[in-house]
Amino acid sequence: MEVQTFNGAVSGAGNAMVGSGASPAPARGAEWAGRVHAEVQQAVVGQDVVIERALVALLADGHVLIEGMPGLAKTLLVKSLAAAMGVDFERVQFTPDLLPADVVGTMVFQPQRGEFTTHKGPIFANLVLADEINRAPAKVQSALLEAMQERQVTIGLQSYRLPDPFLVLATQNPIEQEGTYPLPEAQLDRFMFLLKVDYPDRSEEVAIVQATTREEAKSPVPVLKGEEIVALQGLVRRLPVSDYVVTYAADLVRASRPKTAKAPKFINDYVTWGAGPRATQYLVLGAKARALLDGRVNVSCNDIKAVAYPVLRHRLFTNFNADAEGITSESIVEKLLQAVPEPEAKDLPK
Repeated sequence: MEVQTFNGAVSGAGNAMVGSGASPAPARGAEWAGRVHAEVQQAVVGQDVVIERALVALLADGHVLIEGMPGLAKTLLVKSLAAAMGVDFERVQFTPDLLPADVVGTMVFQPQRGEFTTHKGPIFANLVLADEINRAPAKVQSALLEAMQERQVTIGLQSYRLPDPFLVLATQNPIEQEGTYPLPEAQLDRFMFLLKVDYPDRSEEVAIVQATTREEAKSPVPVLKGEEIVALQGLVRRLPVSDYVVTYAADLVRASRPKTAKAPKFINDYVTWGAGPRATQYLVLGAKARALLDGRVNVSCNDIKAVAYPVLRHRLFTNFNADAEGITSESIVEKLLQAVPEPEAKDLPK
């Protein structure tokens, strides 16, 4: 079964300091995560797992794709996160007639001066919401590739660095097919997490209706600054992780590739393409960010397992046999977690 919660992820639990001076400690990371989580819940009822995983991805400096039915507060969730983090926020509503220049910007001719000037698009923000990203054609979707991977965009002949932090959170509707364009595999791979938003349970739905049909709900207030987020992202990078954990992450990803020596039978039967090395990187980064939000300095294989679903579910491409038998990429991830053992000492790199 998918790991659904983070033990103490928003509890503010303390632990040993990492670094010195102005470097934030894991305990501080847990405290900040709790404050952001509490502020987001001023506007969003429930969705605890989605919020926690979004925070993991944001601290790991990874982009997020959020998938869910209409009306499940996907857009509100992203806007609330931006408000609680106190960063510059821009929303782009993706439509079939959108142009790449509408996202990244363009050169504008100034007749008074007889020259072109650069008009920067909404991509020049700390947090960019690409709303209903699959409604725009591939040319517009690919305009995000340079920004998401290189953290820069090219307008005319000039390249421009994007601000720090820079994160793309995109939403898409999984059921509507008319007027939509599936995301290219190369772009899917740039998203660290694919988060799925499900229907609220009974008590949450009652709370949603009560909150939205009475007085106006409270809005989140900033509890972080951009430089604090960058500092936390740096701490995630500096957090040590053992060869044991890295090897387990690599074994998990390598086992997802069909026609390889370590591939289980169900992978050869149901998977066309497995995950690439970027999945291993994101597993480790996600595990480190999860440990930080839990107030810990030690990263374990359980952290890898906890982020395996959102990292791998959009990187495993099933074949016709899987589709015919109703086998999804998520069920394959579950089988992988059961089939791939943690490494033994003799299997670790020398």
